[in-house]
Amino acid sequence: MKNLISLNWRSKLEGMENVNFLNDDYYIYRNEKVEPHTGPFKMDMTICGICLKGESKGRVDMIPFEIKAPAISIVLPGQIIEHEYCSDDFEGIYILMSERFNESLNLPDRFSNFLSVRNKPVVPLTDKQLDAMLTYCKMVQSVIKVTDNPNRMEIIRHLTIAFFYGLGYYFHKLPDGVKETRSEVLMRNFLKQVQAFHKQERKVEFYADKLCLSPKYLSQTIKSCSGKTAGEWIDEYVVLEAKALLRSTNMTIQQIGDELNFPSQSFFGKYFKRLTGTSPKAHRE
Repeated sequence: MKNLISLNWRSKLEGMENVNFLNDDYYIYRNEKVEPHTGPFKMDMTICGICLKGESKGRVDMIPFEIKAPAISIVLPGQIIEHEYCSDDFEGIYILMSERFNESLNLPDRFSNFLSVRNKPVVPLTDKQLDAMLTYCKMVQSVIKVTDNPNRMEIIRHLTIAFFYGLGYYFHKLPDGVKETRSEVLMRNFLKQVQAFHKQERKVEFYADKLCLSPKYLSQTIKSCSGKTAGEWIDEYVVLEAKALLRSTNMTIQQIGDELNFPSQSFFGKYFKRLTGTSPKAHRE
């Protein structure tokens, strides 16, 4: 994959007046609008979005999300993001962190597991929690602006560790009285397996075997829980990945077909057109 270029906002952000950043590892800025995107894309950084006013809707790895102020959302590197709606009064603070920066935090578990954000990327905030996060943002921005301080990155790292320890508590909590049904648990575990293996496997039997279920039972449960069959979810995720690679990288169509384990570019093209109504080339253009 020598030609692979992941979408990143570094050059765009560094040219904006209201962005504070340190090296290419940490960015923080305030924004009054999120422009909805016409298709999915991937980031190569962790994005923390603190919603101060208004609301925004979209999907992360096919899972719908809705963020209403005050709330925080976290999207991890490599996740597929789709923005579908943003209210006119939307206002938020964005924090972008590189994988290198995340690793330097030395959290006690893998970053995604520590925050449980793959299953719950949005958490509503109380006014007191929001005030605490705004205090963190102000402290970080103040540190970044003192350009002659050689310890800026170390200070920001320690502030961020404290920030995430506080977040971890709220991300792990479930609202009182909320309990998933067996079908919902199965649906979540199925999508987790699809997310992990969709590049290699597109057969329902594979996922049923991973979940120790019969293909028939898996398909019936997924259909009753979501309104779509297991096969439709698999196809949708493969197409979503293909669209994200077409938009977010400069990989050739042949390379994308290879990445998604299709036997040929022609087979990939027919599969993509059957499910989307357009060819990969036309979608990219």
